[in-house]
Amino acid sequence: MATAPSRDRRERTLIIVCEFTGKKYRQRLTPSARQAKGAVRAIREQEHLADGASPDSNRSARETGGDEGFPSQISAEAAECRELAISAGANVLDVIVQRRDHPDPATLVGKGKLEEIAAQAKASRTDLIVFEQNLSPSQLRELEHALPCRVIDRTQLILDIFASHARTREGQLQVELAQLEYMLPRLAGRGRSMSQLGGGIGTRGPGETQIETDRRKIGRKIQVIRTRLEAVRDIRRQQRQRRSSVPVPTVALVGYTNAGKSTLFNALTQAGQLESPRLFATLDPKLRLITLPSRRRILLSDTVGFIRALPPTLVKAFRATLEEVQTAEVLIHVMDASSASLDVHRQEVEKILRDLEVDKKPRIEVMNKVDLLPEEERTGKNGAIAVSARAKTGMNALLAALDTALESDPLEDREMIVPQSEGGVLAALDAGAVILGRTFQGEDAHLRVRAPASLLGKYRKYWQGRMDVLRGMEVWR
Repeated sequence: MATAPSRDRRERTLIIVCEFTGKKYRQRLTPSARQAKGAVRAIREQEHLADGASPDSNRSARETGGDEGFPSQISAEAAECRELAISAGANVLDVIVQRRDHPDPATLVGKGKLEEIAAQAKASRTDLIVFEQNLSPSQLRELEHALPCRVIDRTQLILDIFASHARTREGQLQVELAQLEYMLPRLAGRGRSMSQLGGGIGTRGPGETQIETDRRKIGRKIQVIRTRLEAVRDIRRQQRQRRSSVPVPTVALVGYTNAGKSTLFNALTQAGQLESPRLFATLDPKLRLITLPSRRRILLSDTVGFIRALPPTLVKAFRATLEEVQTAEVLIHVMDASSASLDVHRQEVEKILRDLEVDKKPRIEVMNKVDLLPEEERTGKNGAIAVSARAKTGMNALLAALDTALESDPLEDREMIVPQSEGGVLAALDAGAVILGRTFQGEDAHLRVRAPASLLGKYRKYWQGRMDVLRGMEVWR
């Protein structure tokens, strides 16, 4: 695998995007994906016109002719790859789009386009070329031979961002495992970095032996990291068991990267989590205790953001982190209401949740960043809650929805008679329950309270009256 980009300076980078117009590739685009592509095209054209550029300017970022179902201007996928490169610290010089019916098996882009990319990379003194599509080992080898600088694909770019953002030892181990698993089948293709001899008669020698040695070293290292991560899983399992002894439900924030999950997490918990417009700014999960309007307490978890075609190596490596999503009672799906690719991002998150087998869990949809929309559009759609995490609006509606969605440790309404001498009991009820009514008769306090069943169960001897339960809500007789 190519070495991580230098952090001393911003590497001069070209991004290559292939749009395949063959029938089977066109059919993969959903109507919402086509709509998102069209929206991005319109925005880009408006930006160019506002800058005084003609509609035909910036020819290197598009291709002429072809199917009208594909935008001539930079697509949503290309824009996302550009943001990924910027998040990795790159200085993006240009986005080159190649449009063809089918991918070239050897180089993905074809011979003619490859020569054009090589000429532009040489003329612009490019340090790095990033392919938006994932490359096979053979394609990576051919491209490295033909191009004058380092070549990486989308997965390697995401892995580099994860490596730069991992802060905890667990996160660093997870990233290292994903990098090694990605590198292992590509050793034979790393001609420049591994210096091995080619295959075939008369070419075997120390280079070929070196590859096998490297494979064994990487294989052993992978086993060591897996063992360490398994120990992390055991520790997390023990922590969850301890948490389960005290009924504090967990709620997980999920969503597409850069949807504003960390900002929302800070708005709800005042945790001071890093907030950044860069993709994957938050990598290591965070847990904070918050109190709902009903006085119930929950653990809110901020998780790593999802992205289109999340590399399988990352999904496997971050299994310990994603278990927080799998064990959560309720998921809060945070979406960027201002994004032109909102529907596409929603579908990608749904797909990953299905892969994690958590798509059946209770879920609250949140439209974040509504402050970036026109006033008349700042409302939730299809039952989603409209919020602005930065402006801290809509928080009360979200917390009330959480109260309704939680099924474990349901709320109960009780009448209680507590002697005023039981100061500890009265203090506990004041802290953990909503006092609906309070009167004093003699030395007793007569209370009407709404509180979690676990809290009221501790003080069963003070109950008075009977109640019926209907759908988790208490109805007085």
